[in-house]
Amino acid sequence: EMVMPYHLHMPSYFLETFTEYPYKVGYFAAMFFRVHMKRHFIQPEIMYNIYKGEIAFNKNQNKENTLPELAKLNSTIHSLELPILYGYSFVKSRPYGMALFIGPKLEYVWKHKTSEEFEGFGYSGIKEELHPINISSVIGLGVNIANIFFDFRYEIGLTNISKSIIYEKDTDGIMSQEKGIFINRHRNVLSFSLGVIF
Repeated sequence: EMVMPYHLHMPSYFLETFTEYPYKVGYFAAMFFRVHMKRHFIQPEIMYNIYKGEIAFNKNQNKENTLPELAKLNSTIHSLELPILYGYSFVKSRPYGMALFIGPKLEYVWKHKTSEEFEGFGYSGIKEELHPINISSVIGLGVNIANIFFDFRYEIGLTNISKSIIYEKDTDGIMSQEKGIFINRHRNVLSFSLGVIF
């Protein structure tokens, strides 16, 4: 079976010091096939994903009697992903089907397409380096009626996608690059997709 779904997802990120993390909609294109073993199956997939997210947190949260001062990070991350899922079809009576699936997902971040904007950090020249390879786990439910396919899944990030953040520091007129901003970003995605089985 090969599926071409259209997909929307809502990414969020865990930070060590966050106050809010609004959702933004991203999208992806994907193909997969299944190797059937009666009610069991193995489902390799290949996906091109575009994640959009905004992180906002209070820089003064550890200071008492001070007004909140928000810093924001807006990001658009392009990635090529390879999930390998194990599934079990507990409804398999044509034209209906329903299956649970779970498995790991390997992600390669395309840094040349990825963009980020930092606001309110109080530094200039801020740049984040992302880990090029990341790992997630996926669990979900798939439903099909004839050749129409619905997919609901939740992705849990197992690795911190942020490798390092550098910024420019002016010391007596001499500019230097410093490391001192750390963000613990584990991507968690709730996704819904609709596709056609060929």
